[in-house]
Amino acid sequence: MRAVVLALTVALVASQQINLVPEFALDKTYVYKYEALLLGGLPHEGLARAGIKVSSKVLLSAVTEHTFLMKLMDPLLHEYAGIWPKDPFVPATKLTSALAAQLQIPIKFEYANGVVGKVFAPAGVSPTVMNLHRGILNILQLNLKKTQNIYELQEAGVQGVCRTHYVINEDPKANHIIVTKSKDLSHCQEKIIKDIGLAYTEKCAECTERVKSLIETATYNYIMKPAAAGVLIAEATVEEVHQFSPLKTLDSEIIICFRQTLAFVEIEKTPVVPIKADYLARGSLQYEFATEILQTPIELMKISDAPAQIIEILKHLVANNVAMVHDDAPLKFVQLIQLLRVATLENIEAIWAQFKDKPVYRRWLLDALPAVGTPVIVKLFKEKFLAGELTIPEFIQALVVALQMVTADLETIQLTASLALHEKIATIPALREVIMLGYGSMIAKHCVAVPTCPAELLGPIHEIAAEAISKNDIPEITLALKVLGNAGHPASLKPIMKLLPGLRTAATSLPLRIQVDAILALRNIAKKEPKLVQPVALQLVLDRALHPEVRMVACIVLFEAKPSVALISSLAGALKLETNMHVASFAYSHIKSLTRITAPDMAAVAGAANVAIKLMSRKLDRLSFRFSRALQLDFYYTPLMVGAAGSAYMINDAATILPRAVVAKARAYLAGAAADVLEIGVRTEGLQEALLQSPAADESVDRITKIKRTLRALANWKALPTNQPLASAYIKLFGQEVAFVNVDKTVIEEAIPIVTGPKPRELLKAALKALQEGIALQYAKPLLMVEVRRILPTAIGVPMELSLYTAAVAFASVNVQATITPPLPEEIETMTLEQLKKTDVQLQAEARPSVALQTFAVMGVNTALIQAAVMARGKIRTIAPGKVAARADILKGNHKVEALPVEVPEHIADVSFETLAVVRNIEEPTAERIVPLVPELAMQNAQTPADYSSSEIPDQAALRSATPFHKTLCLAVPYIEIKGCIEVHSHNAAFIRNDPLFYIIGQHSARASVARAEGPAVERLELEVQVGPRAAERLLKQISLIDEETPEGKAFLLKLREILETEDKNVRVSSESSSSSRIISSSSSSSMSSSRMTETATVMEPFRKFHKDRYMAPHGASKAVSSGSTASSFEKIQKQAKFLGNAVPPVFAVIARAVRVDHKLLGYQLAAYFDKPNARVQLVVSSIAENDNLKICADGAVLSKHKVTARVAWGPECQQYAVIAKAEAGVLGEFPAARLEVEWERLPIIVTTYAKKLSKHIPMAAFKAGFRLERVSNADKEIELTAALPSQRSLNVIARIPEMTLSRMDIPLPIAVPINPDGTLSIQIDEDILSWIQKHIKEE
Repeated sequence: MRAVVLALTVALVASQQINLVPEFALDKTYVYKYEALLLGGLPHEGLARAGIKVSSKVLLSAVTEHTFLMKLMDPLLHEYAGIWPKDPFVPATKLTSALAAQLQIPIKFEYANGVVGKVFAPAGVSPTVMNLHRGILNILQLNLKKTQNIYELQEAGVQGVCRTHYVINEDPKANHIIVTKSKDLSHCQEKIIKDIGLAYTEKCAECTERVKSLIETATYNYIMKPAAAGVLIAEATVEEVHQFSPLKTLDSEIIICFRQTLAFVEIEKTPVVPIKADYLARGSLQYEFATEILQTPIELMKISDAPAQIIEILKHLVANNVAMVHDDAPLKFVQLIQLLRVATLENIEAIWAQFKDKPVYRRWLLDALPAVGTPVIVKLFKEKFLAGELTIPEFIQALVVALQMVTADLETIQLTASLALHEKIATIPALREVIMLGYGSMIAKHCVAVPTCPAELLGPIHEIAAEAISKNDIPEITLALKVLGNAGHPASLKPIMKLLPGLRTAATSLPLRIQVDAILALRNIAKKEPKLVQPVALQLVLDRALHPEVRMVACIVLFEAKPSVALISSLAGALKLETNMHVASFAYSHIKSLTRITAPDMAAVAGAANVAIKLMSRKLDRLSFRFSRALQLDFYYTPLMVGAAGSAYMINDAATILPRAVVAKARAYLAGAAADVLEIGVRTEGLQEALLQSPAADESVDRITKIKRTLRALANWKALPTNQPLASAYIKLFGQEVAFVNVDKTVIEEAIPIVTGPKPRELLKAALKALQEGIALQYAKPLLMVEVRRILPTAIGVPMELSLYTAAVAFASVNVQATITPPLPEEIETMTLEQLKKTDVQLQAEARPSVALQTFAVMGVNTALIQAAVMARGKIRTIAPGKVAARADILKGNHKVEALPVEVPEHIADVSFETLAVVRNIEEPTAERIVPLVPELAMQNAQTPADYSSSEIPDQAALRSATPFHKTLCLAVPYIEIKGCIEVHSHNAAFIRNDPLFYIIGQHSARASVARAEGPAVERLELEVQVGPRAAERLLKQISLIDEETPEGKAFLLKLREILETEDKNVRVSSESSSSSRIISSSSSSSMSSSRMTETATVMEPFRKFHKDRYMAPHGASKAVSSGSTASSFEKIQKQAKFLGNAVPPVFAVIARAVRVDHKLLGYQLAAYFDKPNARVQLVVSSIAENDNLKICADGAVLSKHKVTARVAWGPECQQYAVIAKAEAGVLGEFPAARLEVEWERLPIIVTTYAKKLSKHIPMAAFKAGFRLERVSNADKEIELTAALPSQRSLNVIARIPEMTLSRMDIPLPIAVPINPDGTLSIQIDEDILSWIQKHIKEE
C-alpha cells in the first residue's frame, strides 16, 4: 500500500513540474518590443561617448513545430556622439529609410527545446542585416535543464561556443520563473574572432595575469511565465561589456557596453508571411563576417564606382605631393588601399594599363598594391612579371610585402607554390628565395588562423629537402630549412632532425652551416611545442663531440624554448666539466644575463637561471670578450604593460681573428602581446673554414705570423671552392626570415668586373653630365607601417573592433646644379692629377624633405553601414628645407660651403594627439559626428578635491589644474637673427582621476616654427677652408696674442687679475657657508668605501720614462733619436715664439661667419700654425666681430717619441683659463705603461662646481666598478691616469685625483694589445702582404 501511495505522489509532482521550453504556438503571432543599445567610452559621466540604438517590433510566428518566422516591424536606428548622459540620441533617418525594406524581410529559423538551429533568409538580406537578426535570436537561445537549478555548460551563441553559467529561480508569489545566464567570453571552445596583422605575435599570458588587457562578459536575465505547453518569455535583458585596459592600473579602461531588451507586448492572430523568394540556408546562430574585414574603421567610404574613385585618389596624391608632402597624404593612402581591396582583378588591371607608363603614378601603385593583402594582388603581380611589365627589383620589393600582408588561405598558398615552381622564376635565385620564404610565412599565418592546419601543406618543401639531400645540393637544403623554419610546423620536426648532427649519421657529412641552419629552424617550432624541442636542443648542447658553434646555437634554441628549472640545472651541472671554454663562456653568460630578465613571460626562466648560476663556477665570469658571449637586456614597465628586450650573441673561434657568427635581436611587448620585431645575423663560416685550412691555424706560431698568414689566405680567395660561401647574412622581421644572402667566390668574381669595368665609368660620366645640366628630383615613398585588427562579434549582432593603424608618407624634392671649370674631358679616365688640381667645382643644391605620419587607435563598432567608436588620432608632420652652395677650387686650395636663405613653411614640425568619439553612417558619410572625448565645457564642471575617491590623496587632487595648458617658448639665435618657437597645448581629463590614462586622453599638440628675428637680415652662412700659403689672406681679422712683457700687456694682465681675484672672493664666501655639509658628505663616503680601501703602495711604483734606445721602438726602425728634441722642454719651446703667427704663416684657415645685409662681421675664424723644427702645432680660434678679443688657443708639441704636451687656454687674449695635458709612455714596475696628466691653472666656476658634486659619487661608482680606493692628499689641481700592461690581454689602471687614488689590477681586455713586455710594438709592415693588391690589379 505504501508503494502505491509513493508512486501516486511522484506522479502528481511530475504532473505539476513546469516545462521550461519557451512556447510559440502554431496559430499565434507573438509581438515583442525590442531595443538594442551600444555605447563606447570611458565609464565616467561628463565625457564623450559614441553609440548606436536599434529599436523595433519583433513578430515571432510558428510555421511548423520546429520552424519559425521572425519579422521586424517599424525599425528605427539612432546615432550617438556626445557628452554622456546629457546629449540625446539622434535619429539616423536616411540610414533607416535605406535599410527599412531589407530589415522588414521575414527570416526563417529552426527552434527546438530552446535551441536555435539553422537560419534561412532570401539572398536580398545582407550579411550585416542577417547578423542583426542573429542578435535577436541569440536571446532565444536557452539550454534549460529540468533537474538542475545551477549548472554550467558550453553553449553556442553569436560569439561562438562559450562557457555559460545558468541559475534558475522560481517566484511562486508572482508566478514567475527567473533565469540568469552569464557568459565568460574569454573562455570559449570555439570563439568567433578575426585577427589581422597579429599572426606573428605571441600571446603573453603572464603579462595579463593580474589585469587582463581585454575582458569580455555577458549577462542574460529572463522573466518567464508558465504557459500551456511551456513558458512564455515575458522579458529578457542582455548586458554585455567589453573592457579594454591599455594600462595596468585600476579604472584605466575603455569600455563598450551592449544592452538588449526584449519585452512581450501581445499575441496576434495574424501570422507572419514569408516573401515570395527562395529562402537560402544562411548558416547557424553564429556570427557571419561580412564586408567589415575590407572596411577600415578609421573612415567610412561609400564605394559606388571603385575604379573611378581609385583614379581620383591617385590623381590627388600625385597632384598634392609635389613641393612637400600633403598633410592628409597618409589618410589618402589608406583610402587608396581600401578601394583596391574591393576592386576586382579586371579593375586593377585596367588601372595598371592606364598608368604603368607614368612613372609617378606607377610608383604610387606599386607601393599601395602590396599592402592590399588579397589573393588578387598576388595573381596580378605574377601575371605582370611573367608578361615583362615588372622589373626584377620591382617584383621582389612588391612580393616581400605582399606575401607578408596577403590573407593566408589555401588558394593563396597554392598560388604561391605555383609561383615558386615557375620555370622563369626558377632561373632567378634571389626571386625564388623571396617567394619560398614567403611561402613558409604564409603557412605559419594559415596555421595561426586554422590551428588544425594539415601537415600536407609542407609536403612540397619536404620533398624539395629530401631531393636536395639525396643530391647533396647544399644551397637547396639551406633554402628548404629556412622555409621550414618560417613555417614553424611541428610536422617538420622529423625532417629537420635528419639534418641535426649527433642524432643522425647522415648529418655528420653535411657542412657545418647546414647543421646550424637545421638547429635554427627549430626556433619557431619551439614557440608552439617547446616540450618537443627542449630535449633535442639540450642533447645537442651536451654532446662534446659536436662543433662548438653547433652547441652554442643549440643553446640559443634551448633558452628560447623556455626550459624548466630541471633542464637549466642539468645544463649548469654538465658545464662544470666542460672543456671547451667558448661553450662554457657562452652558456654561462647566457644564463647570467637571463637572471636579470624582468619580462613576465621569462619570469620562470629567470628564476631557474638564478638557481643554475649558483651551481656554476664563478671563474667563468672573469673570461674576456675573446670568448663567445651571449647578452640579454630588457625593460618592462608593468603599469603600462609595455616593454622591450634585446639579445646579442657572439660566437667566436679560438683559431681565427674573426667571430664565426654575430646575431642581434629586438623584442617588444605591448598590451599582453609579444613579438620578435627584428633580428639580424651574420656568419663567416666559409671564411673561417678557409682560414682554418691555411697555415694561419697553426697554434704553435706567434700572433704576428698568424695575422700575416691570415692576410695571405684572404688574398688567395681565388683558390677557394666555388660552392663554399665566404660569409652569409640574414634578416628577420617578426620572427620570419624575409631575406638572406651568401657571399661566395662566384659573387666576388661577378662583382669585380662590375666595379672595375667600363660600366662604373659610364655611370660616373652620366652622373657628372646630369649634374652640369641640372637635376630636379621628386620622390614619394608611402608606407602602411601598422595594420593590426581584432574583430569580435557581440550579442547585438554587430562587430566590435580593436584596431591600430599607422601610415606614413615621406617626400623629398631635390634640385642640384653643378658648374665645372674647365669642363671635364670626354674620357674621364684620361684626366691627370694636374688637370684635376686646376678644376674649379661649384655646386648648388636645394632639398625639401618632408614626412607626414598619421596613427589611429580605434575601439568600437565597424560595419559597412555604420561606425561608432572611440578613436585616438595622432599626427606628425615635419618639413626641413635647406639650400646650400659649395665651391672647391683645388688649385687655390679654397673650399667654401654656404647655407642660403630658403622659404620656410609656417611650422616645420607639427605634432598632435586627440581622442574622439565618432559616429558615421554610409548614407551620410560626410555628415559624421565627431566629439572630443574631453570637451572644453567639461573643465568648467570639474570635480572639487572632496569629490575624489578616498583612495586618492587630497593634496594631489587639489594640485591638478582644470584649465587647458597652453604655452609658447621662443628662443632667438644671436648673430644670425633666427627665432625658433615651440607652441604646446594640452587638455586632458586628469581632473577626474590621477591616472596615466586620464592624462593621455584629451587633446595635445606641439608645433615648432622658425622665422627671422628682429634685426638685420642674414644673407647667408659661410664655412670656408683655405689650405696652403694663401690661408693668411683669407683671415678676416688679424690674429695677434698680447705680449706679457710689453706695457700694454702688463696693464691688461693687471686688470684681468683684479677681476679674477674678485671672483675668487665670492667663491670662497659661498664655499665656506656649505663646508659643514661637505664634511658630513665626505665622512659618509669615506666610511662607505672603507671596505674597499687597501694599501696600494705595492702596485704604485714610480712611473719611469722609457730609455731612448729600448722601449716602444718598432722592429727595423732606426734607433737614432734627436737628443735636442728630447732635452728641450715645452716651456723653452714656447719662449722661443709665443705666437707662431709672428714667424710662420698659417697652414690652413677656417672661417665660419654670418653675412648680414648691414655687412657687420660676425663669426669665428681658426688659424693653424706648424713649427716643423720643434714639432709644434698651434691653433688659434678668435672672434671676427669688432671689439671682441675672446680667443681659444691650443698649443702642443711632440717633445720626444714618448712624450706629447699640450696647453689649451681661453678667454680674453687666451689669459683667463688654462689647462695643460701631458701624455707619455714609460714603465710601471716592469710593465710597459702610459700616463696622462691633466693640470689646470684656472677653470670656470661652473666647471669646478659640478666637478665637486660629481666627486661625491666617485667612491660608490668605484666600488661598483671593482676599483680600490685610498684617501690621500694628491695635488689639488691635477688628475693623473696611468695604465700598465702586465700582459697583452690584461690592464692595470691607477687614477690619482684630488683627495683620493683609485686602482684596479688585471682588468681583462677583449682583444690583445700588440705591445710586448719589453715595450716594443708587435706590429710589422710586411711588403709581401701589401703587394698582393697591386699584383691583383695588374692581373686584371
